[in-house]
Amino acid sequence: MEDDFAAELLDEVYNFVGRFVAYPSEAAHVAHVLWIAHTHMMQAWESTPRIAFLSPEPGSGKTRALEISELLVPRPVEAINVTPAYLFRKVADEAGAPTILFDEIDTIFGPKAKDNEEIRGLLNAGHRRGASAGRCVVRGKIIETEEIPAYCAVALAGLGDLPDTILTRSVIIRMRRRSPDEQVEPYRRRVHRPEGEVVHKRLAGWAEFVVADIGDTWPEMPPGVKDRDADVWEPLLAVADAAGGHWPERARVSCVSCVSASKAATPSLGIRLLFDLKIVFGFSERLSTKGIIDNLCSLPESPWGDLRGKALSDTGLADRLKPYGVKSKQIRIGDWTGKGYERADFYDAWQRYLSVPPMESETPETSETAVAA
Repeated sequence: MEDDFAAELLDEVYNFVGRFVAYPSEAAHVAHVLWIAHTHMMQAWESTPRIAFLSPEPGSGKTRALEISELLVPRPVEAINVTPAYLFRKVADEAGAPTILFDEIDTIFGPKAKDNEEIRGLLNAGHRRGASAGRCVVRGKIIETEEIPAYCAVALAGLGDLPDTILTRSVIIRMRRRSPDEQVEPYRRRVHRPEGEVVHKRLAGWAEFVVADIGDTWPEMPPGVKDRDADVWEPLLAVADAAGGHWPERARVSCVSCVSASKAATPSLGIRLLFDLKIVFGFSERLSTKGIIDNLCSLPESPWGDLRGKALSDTGLADRLKPYGVKSKQIRIGDWTGKGYERADFYDAWQRYLSVPPMESETPETSETAVAA
């Protein structure tokens, strides 16, 4: 196989998907191409990243991204309003693990979600090779447990956000509605499927050629990409390294950009509380619980005055701070004595959760590469 064949093949995938999807960034476009390619080499990876197309409003191209993926990935299963039994049987299929394309994922994880614990468990567990999902099965009058393979590639699309357990295992692509100057080609499956199948077969052939060796590689991570982010990007960078050409460099620029963007996402309510408490305390060494809550609720654009229709209470404050190792105590302020918090009790939580090391992406090499890209 010619040295430049693989790089040209990824270029072909890049051009094909770019005809129909208006990506929010070049980094997102590159990430989608690498994710599609990695689905053809699932036996090579220790873990598989999810790819999540999310947006605040409908009509942002999320479903289209899944439709184009369906043409190019192996054994696609378009999942929307599926039952747990159907999904479990698909994942455990002896013909091979599917690539699940899960649209309207907000119905599984969002506020309208109901009895979807089994599907959520499958999606949470299945990123690691060898993972299984447990479930109870009723056979007659006997209730038995069974373990079902859960490892498979998953693409998600939905409104709003997802739980951290999914987001931290995903390449996150924040889709948006196209502006008037962003043009894409109208997609018709019956028209474009033959062309997509040709690209699919070429990807499958290349994957069969390199899969025996690609799993033994340890791609070099860009500076600052580590821990869970490295797990997410390792397969994608390995694909880029195997393709060669301009793809290794291009993939690392995409990696840094996507990881940096994910860190800038809206923080959890717990992190928001710690941040706001740092503002409320200012230079005070101790504050009463009532004083803290009053000041929290008075902060501009604060969520604490309306949490599901109710203001933050002293019990609610205590419950939200408990996971961070912070508890209220009896304190004295002047002549007043009562329940409150001391500034010193927050030092550890503030240092651990608010002092996030910056991405080491602004090295001369990555800066020049980003400009060139």
